Amino acid sequence: MSFNTFGHLFRVTTWGESHGPALGATVDGCPPGVPIDAAGLQHWLDRRKPGQNKYTTQRREADEVEILSGVYEGKTTGTPIQLMIRNTDQRSKDYGDIAEKFRPGHADITYWQKYGIRDPRGGGRSSARETAARVAAGGVARAALDALMPGVKITGYMVQMGPHQIDRSRVDLAEIEKNPFWTPDAMAAEEWAGYLDGLRKSGDSVGAVIEVVASGLPAGLGAPIYGKLDTDLAAACMSINAVKGVEIGDGMAAATLTGSENADEISMGDTGPVYSSNHAGGILGGISTGQDVIVRFAVKPTSSILTPRKTITKSGEAAEIVTKGRHDPCVGIRAVPVGEAMVACVVLDHLLLHRGQVGTTVGPIG
Repeated sequence: MSFNTFGHLFRVTTWGESHGPALGATVDGCPPGVPIDAAGLQHWLDRRKPGQNKYTTQRREADEVEILSGVYEGKTTGTPIQLMIRNTDQRSKDYGDIAEKFRPGHADITYWQKYGIRDPRGGGRSSARETAARVAAGGVARAALDALMPGVKITGYMVQMGPHQIDRSRVDLAEIEKNPFWTPDAMAAEEWAGYLDGLRKSGDSVGAVIEVVASGLPAGLGAPIYGKLDTDLAAACMSINAVKGVEIGDGMAAATLTGSENADEISMGDTGPVYSSNHAGGILGGISTGQDVIVRFAVKPTSSILTPRKTITKSGEAAEIVTKGRHDPCVGIRAVPVGEAMVACVVLDHLLLHRGQVGTTVGPIG
């Protein structure tokens, strides 16, 4: 299996399986001299780890990250950074019944059709547990961004669970870490709790929509045609397990607008251009405008559910399957820190690309 690496200059390779002894990431291309330690990375992993409340899988993993290389006396050396997270709470016996069956909606069947072999224990590489390695790598990216461009801030939150959306008029970013759904709408969090409780108790699951905002970026990140910032953001977010759609700014809704409605009018402010709106999501022609970059992605319902589903076996016989074990009733909840990590990696990568091509030169206005 290849294609486990993403990025151009800041490159991340993830490795390991859900029920193997460990998983992790190799981070290459991080600039030297960036202050970093395991405790700093652990902060981000603690936001993603399972078993923190009844709305996520009850698998108990500490998700403690170890830095094996690339850091000396608390600073990056510019060499590959090896990150490892040991698995400590595997229950592989829970997956005995699916070794010969394919879970509908899961990658079991396609992995088998492509490779002729698969790891049924938690799904192997197709498990959402792989994203722990991405969050660790995202912690490295955040540390580098703090050192190179301290004004950058990356914030993710859930804006929709199933058919239930937040009320944008009630958005308060201070609420995000006060509820188990990472949503900025406190009232929506209360409503979603009852809704998800019902699904969880019935053995079902539901999808969600996550929004990630990168603020404080300069104009000029990204390159025309094949090196677009939004191209890489879309690819990074689409690569997250269970993601089925990505949009930038107004995304699909832009198709409902007229040109006069969609155009983000420009005026001159005291420090540079000012835009009247942000339908473009902070990116024009693949290049950042200096506005907030807004990415949104849809996460499908967890495929491992207790509700009986029809399927087939590897020999092609009809069967019924119920997936036992510990699973998220809404995997989108823990996708919030994963989305933040992927956006952080892409933003740092494009910052390094920009510095490498044009340095600090920009087209002056005014």
